[in-house]
Amino acid sequence: MEKRELICIGCPMGCPLTVEMNGKEVVSVSGNTCKRGATYAEKEVTNPTRIVTSTVRVLGGTAEMVSVKTAEDIPKAKIFDCVKALKGITVNAPVQIGDVILADVAGTGVNIVATKNA
Repeated sequence: MEKRELICIGCPMGCPLTVEMNGKEVVSVSGNTCKRGATYAEKEVTNPTRIVTSTVRVLGGTAEMVSVKTAEDIPKAKIFDCVKALKGITVNAPVQIGDVILADVAGTGVNIVATKNA
């Protein structure tokens, strides 16, 4: 039986979690004070994902850069591919919140979207 120790990021409490695994199967989660902790722990040890945030250059806008993020979480293993795909991206103004800046980033099926107007 393998044990993994995590700090929950599901809410501001930051509970220390212990996940017991049998191979790739989660046997138990302890230490969480809410259901979100158990859900987070199971996902983190079996299929970790993250939201990626960054910026891209804007031509002809009120700002030189616009903040962007993945529209939803992507596999943790794809983070560096996502960042690499954003390197060198330039968009033309105007940019609106929610505009798709890059579709299907790194083959994840997830779009990169603007998070502010520029």
